[in-house]
Amino acid sequence: MEWFKKCLLEKYADFSGRARRKEYWMFVLFSMIAMVVLMVIGGVLDAIFGSNGIVSMILLVVYALAIFMPSLAVAIRRLHDLDKSGWWYLIAFIPFGSIVLLVFFCLEGTPGANQFGPASK
Repeated sequence: MEWFKKCLLEKYADFSGRARRKEYWMFVLFSMIAMVVLMVIGGVLDAIFGSNGIVSMILLVVYALAIFMPSLAVAIRRLHDLDKSGWWYLIAFIPFGSIVLLVFFCLEGTPGANQFGPASK
């Protein structure tokens, strides 16, 4: 949970520096857990009010908008840890580009300092 809070509170829109694999994947994990919790809460509220999924949708859209900037920032810092520019994130918009990003995010960062800062470990 500390990694999630670090990305949300300390580095909300910080695109500089580097992010370890652990920081990135813990952020993703707790973000997914939060989404599941919001879907359950939204489902219960939809059942109470009979709103056919509107409450769930509103909760998830608000959460997605709130989490967009920190998730983009941590992804770019993760690319920096691999000694790649943040512009590599745009590869997600071409076919199979998200698979390339997934592989990048699973790789170990460059040891020692690189052009984006000192080692993150």
